[in-house]
Amino acid sequence: MTSQNDRDLELEADGYMLRFPAVWLRDNCPCAECLDPGSGQKLNDITELPAGLAVSAAEDRGESVVVTYAPDGHRSAFSRAWLAAHALDGDRDGRTNRDERTDGDGRTDGDGRTEDAKELWLPADLASRAGSLPEASWPRYLAEPADRARALDAVLRLGFVLLRGVPAEPGMVLEVAASFGFVRETNYGRLFDVRVEPRPGNLAYTSRRILPHTDNPYRDPVPTVQLLHCLHAADTGGETGLVDGFAAACELRATDRETFDLIAGTPVPFGYTDQSTELRASQPLIQLGPRGRVRGIRFNNRSTRPLRLPYAEVTAFYAAYRRWAELLARPERQLNLRLTPGDCLIFDNTRILHARTAFSVTGGRHLQGCYADLDGLASTLAVLRREEAP
Repeated sequence: MTSQNDRDLELEADGYMLRFPAVWLRDNCPCAECLDPGSGQKLNDITELPAGLAVSAAEDRGESVVVTYAPDGHRSAFSRAWLAAHALDGDRDGRTNRDERTDGDGRTDGDGRTEDAKELWLPADLASRAGSLPEASWPRYLAEPADRARALDAVLRLGFVLLRGVPAEPGMVLEVAASFGFVRETNYGRLFDVRVEPRPGNLAYTSRRILPHTDNPYRDPVPTVQLLHCLHAADTGGETGLVDGFAAACELRATDRETFDLIAGTPVPFGYTDQSTELRASQPLIQLGPRGRVRGIRFNNRSTRPLRLPYAEVTAFYAAYRRWAELLARPERQLNLRLTPGDCLIFDNTRILHARTAFSVTGGRHLQGCYADLDGLASTLAVLRREEAP
């Protein structure tokens, strides 16, 4: 273990040489002067740290390392395990272009939102998995923390989970949302009814076929979780389709980088207007993290507004737009589910596109839906895992 150039800390862990800048170490000092023991929040602003920080001494105490800084002589004690778990990007595996890395428990050192923390899929991939679809029994989900954790993990990792046996009663979808987070109320209300309406203000309230899309692209931010609970099924038709937008985006990047870059680099205007609402947002159809990794899909042709760019750019964009839409619409990409009363689908609205086939008006197809957010779901999962840890 050494300090290099009187500025950095270097130590070996698991066969790797790890290097940490003095300012990084000081900013993450766990002592009671630097970190509030109750909240775990930092007590010092970055502007309050001494300028020109350097490591003046490093003492190896076996399971921990004590660092002394110049110019003020402050001391920090770090466990070797903590330093190894927080190795700087590229130190251990060279993945310097990754937004986030996952550990053996599926946790990430980012926020878990990019492609790097996901398991991408085609329907054929899911069919080959043990247990096939990610699903759970609602009674077991409520009674068994481990079952609830597996279900929520499926939403973060695969993008969706299907809960079976949720009582087919009005309003139950709100109880499902409350089991992992908070309902995000919109102009559609705390919950919304997806059924045929005599004067529909949205094509979802007809019996028409709906192609793969994400909801509410005209909001920024969009609701990141959507729930759909089946109360009644149509006599014929009305199947729900799911498409992994992240998997499609990664294929587009691998096979047609020019189209991918154009789709990811062009903000598209979306809008929604009715008598009491007017919403607008302009975002690319494929959204990237700061390091270029796929982070979100925003796709809804019904809600796009006229693109206003120079003629040549509009022409090029529409060619790319069609290519992207055709890729998303390939039958082999769509997982088809026939929801029956008591089924509740929870999915990531920033990743999973959903669709439905046309249906007969007989049978009174009726779904109830609501929105929630991934941060609440991820928080609930993290607490469940913390409680399960030995």
